[in-house]
Amino acid sequence: MGGKRVRIDSNSPAKKCAKIYLGDDDRISELPDDILVDIISYLSLKEAACTSVLSSRWLNLWKHTHSLNFEAGSGIDKVAMQLRNERKGERLKYIAWVNHILQSHESATLKEFRICFDLSKSSQKAITKWLAYAFSRQVQRVEVDLSSNLDNRRARPLRYSFPKELLDQNNRGVVSSNFKSLKALSLNRVNVSSEAIEFFLRNCPLLEQLTVHNEKELSNLEVWGSSLVLKHLEITDCDKLRSLKVSAPNLTSFKFSMLWGEVLLENVPMLVDVSVSGAYSIYSDKKLLHTLSCCIFQLEILTLLLGRPEEIIQLAEFPQMPKLKKLVIQCDSLHDRSIIALTSFISACPYLEEFVLKLCAYVRKSLVGQIDKTKKFPHQHLKVVKFCGFYSRSSDVELVEYFIDNCVVLEKVIVDCSYESYFADDPVTPFRLSVEQFTRDEVKQHLEAKVRRHIELVIL
Repeated sequence: MGGKRVRIDSNSPAKKCAKIYLGDDDRISELPDDILVDIISYLSLKEAACTSVLSSRWLNLWKHTHSLNFEAGSGIDKVAMQLRNERKGERLKYIAWVNHILQSHESATLKEFRICFDLSKSSQKAITKWLAYAFSRQVQRVEVDLSSNLDNRRARPLRYSFPKELLDQNNRGVVSSNFKSLKALSLNRVNVSSEAIEFFLRNCPLLEQLTVHNEKELSNLEVWGSSLVLKHLEITDCDKLRSLKVSAPNLTSFKFSMLWGEVLLENVPMLVDVSVSGAYSIYSDKKLLHTLSCCIFQLEILTLLLGRPEEIIQLAEFPQMPKLKKLVIQCDSLHDRSIIALTSFISACPYLEEFVLKLCAYVRKSLVGQIDKTKKFPHQHLKVVKFCGFYSRSSDVELVEYFIDNCVVLEKVIVDCSYESYFADDPVTPFRLSVEQFTRDEVKQHLEAKVRRHIELVIL
């Protein structure tokens, strides 16, 4: 079945070359233009541009790609480590690359537009121009990620701020923006006002996903509206946020780490996936329970990023969650009381199917567990247990053995011994690799014989 061709200007070389084929053996080139453009859109921009050398048939097809993903790759970390003048030069190269692609691009619509590079306020004019270009082409998904993996290790320049003039549709100096097609908006390390976010909520009838990460100016935000189609919301690492109100009838997942203010949830009948990050001792269990009170009995996935192991003990205040199927807990370490509290908390989730525990990598002290002090609970539905940050301490081994002995239908135990640092640029040293391998050998020695035949033991 044939498809329609991309509409190309009659004077364009691509129009003249559209009927040129390499022969019967070149079946791909015989496909209609719109199919070829869809294929090219799955490639990176550099790969897509390279297709122009295949033949005259492909010369200009890449210019009609529906995806403009300006991903810098690993180069973004190299830029962050360079001297100031060197970083400036690399940023100018990146800006020139984006400008060149946009000048060549000919598609009237965009499915995806992504900027990912270590840029700052000095690039304000260029980034604003790029966003105006994307919105003028009825873009569906927009991501602006101006972070780097070294954000926490060095002083950062002034941030790029989302431009108010871009949202002023009466401003004649800006390309007429069309927000009606926008389905997803993600901003990382971009200052954005509550007015701008509320503008998108009001003027984007198809908006299903909203992410605001690492924003330092936002103080109050309301995400509400009976007509919202919003399904996924992430408001994380916004240190100055004091008040967040969410009322969205179609919301299914919500991730937040705003621990210093108030979070109010209401009218979220579809919400089943919640992730809370930050210092749990600050965001007390009672406060968290109050926030989740309207949805806690309907949750199917819960992720808690805690701090110290003492904070696990507070989980005992949680009521039974009858629909919870997946539980993820991350904390610094475990000791005897926290292990007992952890197993007790899991027993309050009678239909839990998957449990994931992540321990921070720097905690290696050998601890003696106290699993025997806790009441054994037959977990009737738990099928998968994953333990990240396993170091063969007594408490680690005891906890895994607890699940092996008490999970009736357990199918898989995943033990991840690899080192996960807070900083992505930490070097992989021979010593680090040797410690990981030693741990894997110990896991095999201690656990392999204890795992029953029908249970799959995966050691990473």
